[in-house]
Amino acid sequence: MNLYLKKENLRILITGGAGFIGGCLVRRLLSTSKAKIFNLDKISYTSDLSFINNYKNKKNHFHLNYDISNPQETNEALKKSDPDIIFHLAAESHVDRSIDNPKPFIESNILGTFNILESARNHWNNLDKKRKKSFRLIHISTDEVFGSLGKVGKFSENTKYDPRSPYSASKAASDHLTSAWFHTYKMPIIITNCSNNFGPFQFPDKLIPLVITKGLNNLRIPVYGNGENIRDWLFVEDHIDALLLVSKKGSIGKSYCIGGNCEKTNLEIVESITNLLDKKLKKEFSHKDLITFVKDRPGHDKRYAINFENIKKELKWKPNHSFEEGLSKTVDWYLDNQNWVKAMQHKSGYKGDRLGLPKTLTKED
Repeated sequence: MNLYLKKENLRILITGGAGFIGGCLVRRLLSTSKAKIFNLDKISYTSDLSFINNYKNKKNHFHLNYDISNPQETNEALKKSDPDIIFHLAAESHVDRSIDNPKPFIESNILGTFNILESARNHWNNLDKKRKKSFRLIHISTDEVFGSLGKVGKFSENTKYDPRSPYSASKAASDHLTSAWFHTYKMPIIITNCSNNFGPFQFPDKLIPLVITKGLNNLRIPVYGNGENIRDWLFVEDHIDALLLVSKKGSIGKSYCIGGNCEKTNLEIVESITNLLDKKLKKEFSHKDLITFVKDRPGHDKRYAINFENIKKELKWKPNHSFEEGLSKTVDWYLDNQNWVKAMQHKSGYKGDRLGLPKTLTKED
């Protein structure tokens, strides 16, 4: 752990800290740091703060129940947190949901990022010389802003933006805003673009937890199209390692691509999970028999893959978990925490239904 995170007077603001990746960052900091953690999260259907009670130093966690799409609330959050570092993770992030209703993605990802940047700029300008010099804003984004790859090549920091969904377009816009605030106002900003994250505490509408949950309940496991769409998978704890490293040693004004060096088709992911379920549950049937091919997602990007040589060379980062190790840990966690899954489903009203099919398309039975 970076020594600067041991400072008891360090103040860290994490937007979206009740979400999947943000929550993992909060947990890491609570277990390894003496910093005061300010968690700016409006509490949406994916949010969860139950894990806070498991930490002895939970007194260092402060929840700010504000909406970043509201400028007054964002300003208030910055005043209360008075941060030395901001990790901006708050975002609407589900492609299928963005197809169903793009508006929340515009409000959170674009307007919300604008409000964070403006409030942070005002805060940064009013810091004393020492704090102003050490202040950092880390904007966490996605590889989906780069569009879709062909059979060869990988995304890098030099790849042009070519978003294909309302979600990725809104994240691309937030990246451009963040970059502009660095160039125009000289704010100490760094952007990261990561590949698909997976791990514990991920809301069960995303592929891996959805497949695990469907399999556990002997329900049909949906695979879009022919299942040949490819993603680069990154265990969430490795992503957190990278973010902390970037916050300490990253170069201001740069962007860093963070990938798992693990390209898998969606079908390979699903089959890996069903194989693990077969081994761990030892039922009389194979969970692979539950796999069902369904109508593809509109505008479904064919392939994502990240070249992370830049962060590997400059900051000496690389993933510590193999895909197999991370997936086994993830499946075990969901097997042991079905009460959490059920509670999240109950709170959100989401029961595993298909998302992301416009009314002009026919839904499967």
